[in-house]
Amino acid sequence: MSRANGITIKSTRELDYMREAGRIASQTKAVLKDAIRPGVTSRELDAIAEREIRSLGAVPAFKGLYGFPATICSSFNEEIVHGIPSRRRLEEGDIISIDLGAVVGGFYSDTAFTVGVGQIDEDSQRLIYATEESLRLAVEQTRAGHRVGDIGAAVQTYAEGLGYGVVRQYVGHGIGRSLHEDPSVPNYGMPGRGAQLRVGMTIAIEPMLNLGTWDTRVLDDGWTVVTADGSRSGHFEDTVAVTENGPEVLTA
Repeated sequence: MSRANGITIKSTRELDYMREAGRIASQTKAVLKDAIRPGVTSRELDAIAEREIRSLGAVPAFKGLYGFPATICSSFNEEIVHGIPSRRRLEEGDIISIDLGAVVGGFYSDTAFTVGVGQIDEDSQRLIYATEESLRLAVEQTRAGHRVGDIGAAVQTYAEGLGYGVVRQYVGHGIGRSLHEDPSVPNYGMPGRGAQLRVGMTIAIEPMLNLGTWDTRVLDDGWTVVTADGSRSGHFEDTVAVTENGPEVLTA
């Protein structure tokens, strides 16, 4: 590991640890997607995720970090991020965002997705599609020589062009030996601005789009972030490495 302007550059061995952490997180996502259905509680999903991550030889990235009590963040409908798993049951028509990560060899992965529970309305379907598409566009900008602002501008231009609110208070981040490292990776910005991307950098890109405005508030539990206007929100995230051949999604 080396550093450039305070940003860690990963060695080949360190990237291999992150690839394995990403693979385990991705496999856990697949297991959770199969388990999501009406009647299941978010606490049950949390138990499934922890069991899967540990069975694959990794450690849950979130549990105990900053005092967070669970393996996954589970955020329903108007909840954007950091929802705490509970006995709340998924209902037909809900959307749920799941955020999770794994640690292998001291290195982190971080990933998130939003899905519908049973049949969902068209606005929610379009929101989920647009959020995932904005992540894809952002990943395309994750190339050596580009800047963090290019990533944010890709999300903002696409999402705001469709009328969605792009959350500003919560952003993507560098990732490696810590879950949150430099640089910050906002989902808005100006092309050509911000930290320059270099081969060996690893970042977590995580667009959060709202059906309404971009403003947010935090619930009394001190964790759960919701849309200020009560509109629904989508969240997708991948851990991405900058390589000589372009972006490598470690949590695909």
